[in-house]
Amino acid sequence: MHNTKNLFDPSEGSFPRIAPFALFMAFIAIQEGMRYIGKHGILAIPEDLFLYLYPVKTVSVGLLLFCYRKSYTEITRNCLTNIGNIFTSVFTGIIVLVLWINMDWSWATVGTSSGFNPSLLSDNVTRYTLIFSRILGAAVVVPIMEEIFWRSWLLRYIISSDFQSVEIGKFTLPSFLIGTIMFGLEHNLWLAGIMAGAIYTLLLYRTKSITLCIVAHGLTNFLLGIYVLQTARWEFW
Repeated sequence: MHNTKNLFDPSEGSFPRIAPFALFMAFIAIQEGMRYIGKHGILAIPEDLFLYLYPVKTVSVGLLLFCYRKSYTEITRNCLTNIGNIFTSVFTGIIVLVLWINMDWSWATVGTSSGFNPSLLSDNVTRYTLIFSRILGAAVVVPIMEEIFWRSWLLRYIISSDFQSVEIGKFTLPSFLIGTIMFGLEHNLWLAGIMAGAIYTLLLYRTKSITLCIVAHGLTNFLLGIYVLQTARWEFW
């Protein structure tokens, strides 16, 4: 059995990889709670209020990642000298985007997504500032947070509670299946999420690099942001 007593000990390696993700999910829970309150008429909550919650979430999680930056020894620049791996990472990011925007089938979707719609704001400065914060959060903060949680910590923790003794990118079928499915279920588009989780994990197995997974994930999210702004398909945000 895994020893879980040190999972939330700030001095242990697990905590810096779990805490940013947990904080991110806490913000989502708060947002959904507020939506529930507003929907059921318990309290009047203007829709544009949720737009302002995202930059708060981005800054909060970003600061936590920065505070624990020295713990993330798996994020290195050495792998960025391999042109072949960089190409693979970029190609992966593009492929995930193309598949993602074409997998929004109703049967593969849980609930509905209200999305992030900055057109609700009339003030240009505020609107562009929030768009910038959304792209920054999605393309930088979220990929770092998710990759160190899912593919650096969880995949290895499933193999051994002493996860730091497990090499980055070590394959076992249970860790691959559990990690991929859980990553998918985190998303409203659960099947697209499973697809993305599987592809990013295969990239990890090929390159043995969390950094390149962050690059691919960040590129997917950045291009998705551009796509959303061009098409006004806010449900993808």
